[in-house]
Amino acid sequence: LMFVLQFGGIGIMALGTFMWLLLGRKITFRERRLIMLDQNQYSFSGVVDTLRQILFIIVIIEAAGAFVLGIHLMKYYDSIPQAFLHGLFMSVSATTNGGFDITGQSLQPYANDYFVQFINILLIILGAIGFPVLIELKRFIKSKPGENLFRFSLFTKVTSLTFFVLIAIGTLAIILLEYNHVFAGKSWHEGFFYSLFQSVSTRSGGLSTMDVSQFSEPTLLIMSGLMFIGASPSSVGGGIRTTTFALNILLIYHFARGNTRITIFNREVAQEDLRKSSVVTLIAFLFVSVSVVALTVSESFTLTEIIFEVCSAFGTTGLSMGITPELSNFGKALLIILMFIGRVGIISFLFMMGGKEKKLNYQYPKERIIIG
Repeated sequence: LMFVLQFGGIGIMALGTFMWLLLGRKITFRERRLIMLDQNQYSFSGVVDTLRQILFIIVIIEAAGAFVLGIHLMKYYDSIPQAFLHGLFMSVSATTNGGFDITGQSLQPYANDYFVQFINILLIILGAIGFPVLIELKRFIKSKPGENLFRFSLFTKVTSLTFFVLIAIGTLAIILLEYNHVFAGKSWHEGFFYSLFQSVSTRSGGLSTMDVSQFSEPTLLIMSGLMFIGASPSSVGGGIRTTTFALNILLIYHFARGNTRITIFNREVAQEDLRKSSVVTLIAFLFVSVSVVALTVSESFTLTEIIFEVCSAFGTTGLSMGITPELSNFGKALLIILMFIGRVGIISFLFMMGGKEKKLNYQYPKERIIIG
């Protein structure tokens, strides 16, 4: 399972390239193009070196997480090997945002162990925030004082800001909505950690410290929305991605203000990226909507349960209200397809289906269409 989680999290192209390099095989132009698409890169330059860095960073993160968790879990298990096995699996599952566990209860046995929760939160974030962000962070740490001032890219700034704002909004929303419901009678720190962990997990982590079916419908719908957005591009997660959501919000904001150019952090966003974000969101919404309707017809569960399950599958999150085993074969197959599309990404999926870029050598006259 840990090997499968690595393939799903880091990507088949990344691990395949690593094996090719070990065997001394030359990376061809076609394979570099596939790597470029798999990692959402805009050029062939440095794609293999980028994969090397990704593998190095992920292995270091997982090893550090396994070591820290293994030592801490010694108080829960009778033997050291057993404690470190659980620590290793927990670290790999959290970092790759797999959502798998070998306790049978996710992280509910550690609901009052804030150290285990904090380490898992950190691992989930490092896996879901995006490989380019981690690579830039590594370069920033290695940069020496007095050298040229290191500047984070616009991608890193936008995705990091959106990522943590969504976590904060999710945490606050869960606390407020469940204050007099699930969290009634619980201390402030219990409610805070329950909310924080569930909010972080909706990025694509899939682990939980409590039975999510106990939440009220408003909370479940908000969590569904967060799972639909998912993790960052070029990460281990799924969904429409944080930058897609951010560009949609920026487009709405600037359009309402009458601005024709979209700017953020003193940079102008390319029109092509705005067009892609709109297309990705629209297609993803159609996929999810059709799936919800189809499952409403084929299954006998409530609409909230189906929406939660579908958004969890598209975001490759893994959270569930407990209805997954009871789904029909059709329902399970549909969720598998959604998980595949959500993990691969809408852009890559359309490219796989034959949507290659075409340039026409002619142009039709333009005409305006009434909108709204």
